[in-house]
Amino acid sequence: MNQALSLYLQEKAALIEQHLRTALEREEVPVRLYEAMAYSLLAGGKRLRPILVLAVLEALGKPVERGIPFAVALEMIHTYSLIHDDLPAMDDDDWRRGKPTNHKVFGEATAILAGDALLTRAFASIAEAYLHHPEVKPEHVLRLIAELGRRAGAPGMVGGQMADMEGEGRSLDLTELEYIHRHKTGDLLVAALRGAAYLADASPELVEALTRYGMNIGLAFQIQDDILDVEGDTAQLGKTAGSDLARQKATYPALIGLEASKQKLAQLIAEAKEALTEAGLGDSMLMPLADYIMERTH
Repeated sequence: MNQALSLYLQEKAALIEQHLRTALEREEVPVRLYEAMAYSLLAGGKRLRPILVLAVLEALGKPVERGIPFAVALEMIHTYSLIHDDLPAMDDDDWRRGKPTNHKVFGEATAILAGDALLTRAFASIAEAYLHHPEVKPEHVLRLIAELGRRAGAPGMVGGQMADMEGEGRSLDLTELEYIHRHKTGDLLVAALRGAAYLADASPELVEALTRYGMNIGLAFQIQDDILDVEGDTAQLGKTAGSDLARQKATYPALIGLEASKQKLAQLIAEAKEALTEAGLGDSMLMPLADYIMERTH
């Protein structure tokens, strides 16, 4: 990773972290529920989804402050999904971001409620922040909320998780595996990009270009996760390496081999960058962010 991108990621992650803490501090909730929410929300991580929001606004010449409420909401939704994915009824994971998973610390019932609270708080945060925003049109906020609800819900992330669970222990073809990856992981990345474009009052052509970019980096992100599950180690990943193999999950390396998976990954990143170039965004930070998807080690 080049130094400019590394500094950019650190700067933007710190900004997001600051606002995540503020968002939780405003809440008046039972102490144990608050602690469970904060435990996972403030556990670190790449903060890729909110960073994409800020990067789009910068690329389109808009102030990043406009995207902060949406960025915070995205990270709440992402965190809720991780809490629920880790539960014994689903992936049954013990580690997340180098720490015991939420249900291991607070119990399953509290973990479920913490996830529920983060999900619902996310949509409330968006509505509250943009209700009377002087620079954001109400119809754009409604479009953003509809987009996020669909891509985080049954047609998107939740549906992808269901398909992932149904695929355990059986042989999947590439079409089925791509469906899981595009929805379980990719849809929330696309929502980040499209939502930011709405906030920037972008043209339909720009929204479409960012969608193409997002679909490509979304699938690439999960393929890299599949590769890291084979090549990474638990300490570096912050979660149990080899867990996909242990649960008999279909992955790109298992279906097409490790080298072919890396070739597919490179192809997707190239197509993502092509979409940016065609849209006139080739000089934006979205370009090196695409490379980061492929080069990351955790």
